Amino acid sequence: MKQTPNTFQCFSEIKDYRRMGDNTLHNFTDILVIALCGIISGADDWVSIEEYANEKIEWFKTFLPLRNGIPSHDTFNRVFARINP
Repeated sequence: MKQTPNTFQCFSEIKDYRRMGDNTLHNFTDILVIALCGIISGADDWVSIEEYANEKIEWFKTFLPLRNGIPSHDTFNRVFARINP
């Protein structure tokens, strides 16, 4: 029986176009998961996704590393602008 991939496995196929280095503060998968959850919960722009994530930070910390907290709305915007659809 073929196993269905989970969300994290599906996201691993999306290329992260950011330059990796000391200035990369947030895990790419964290950004994707937070955005997906925010959109499912009714957020319709990057500011509302950031607000949603800050309200749910304790829940997100149960399964995401969030080593530098919740990304800013500008970070969401920059990351998603670089993803090749």
